Amino acid sequence: MDRDEDVRTACFLALDVLRAQYGDELPYRGALDHGFSVGDRHVAFFTPMRGIYRAAVQRGPAALSISTSFKSPYNDQQTEDGFLYAYQAGPIDNSDNRALRAAHQLQVPIAYFWGGVRPGWYRPLYPWFVDQDLPTERRVLVSPSVEAGEIAVPLANPIQRRYAVREAKVRLHQGRFRGAVLLAYQDRCAICRLKEIRLLDAAHIMGDPEPTGTPEISNGLSLCSIHHRAFDHDLVGVAPDYQVHVSRRLLEEEDGPMLDVLKTSQGAMIDLPSRRAWHPDRDRLAARFVRFNAAA
Repeated sequence: MDRDEDVRTACFLALDVLRAQYGDELPYRGALDHGFSVGDRHVAFFTPMRGIYRAAVQRGPAALSISTSFKSPYNDQQTEDGFLYAYQAGPIDNSDNRALRAAHQLQVPIAYFWGGVRPGWYRPLYPWFVDQDLPTERRVLVSPSVEAGEIAVPLANPIQRRYAVREAKVRLHQGRFRGAVLLAYQDRCAICRLKEIRLLDAAHIMGDPEPTGTPEISNGLSLCSIHHRAFDHDLVGVAPDYQVHVSRRLLEEEDGPMLDVLKTSQGAMIDLPSRRAWHPDRDRLAARFVRFNAAA
């Protein structure tokens, strides 16, 4: 039975190109909605209104991709072995559910467009496999793959699979945090006001391992890459009154225009989100500013 390997390869290569251009999170409008090409045929990556997608260009029966929206109506869950993905509502043998189940039967790689980042944005996970079909539960288990030569195969080793799933969960957690923080700051750096989403990060005030390092907007700052790096290394600090401070060492150095970008931040006030609940938590900033002063 045809596995549509040419279509799947073209899909994954096109996603590689988009991720090199945009990063790990991709906007649907202006990027994913352009689809990709197989010979002279145009193919969509997925359709946002339908979670299970099999392209018209395909010859085989198996789905090419699955997707979830930012507020998915289905009961998708993360487990230590993978992600449980629900069948489409309706008959178990409708065309979409048959395509999803065929992906398990044929063990073909698929793309999983996870939409939990922010509205209209997706993180593509690929090549993944439909590892289990659970018809009585009306869902499947999808999990990461491993490269075997030039092809991707399902992860058979349970320890390796759980490690890969755990890594994927961490990346998705980071993606959701980044999406929420950047939205709160209107997609611009809180310090220098740079408004280029591909150069913006969500910086933790208090890190994940710390008791107060929870993934909430008030524990984050939207920073451009250079200010994020400087903040992480305590070369730039933000006081509880939201004033920016630059370390004395940087202020005394002379190393060209890039360093001047950091120097001009001294004494500036960060831009704050519109909602007070999203403002950086002053207690967390105070604790972090102690560390900045010690390093300075």
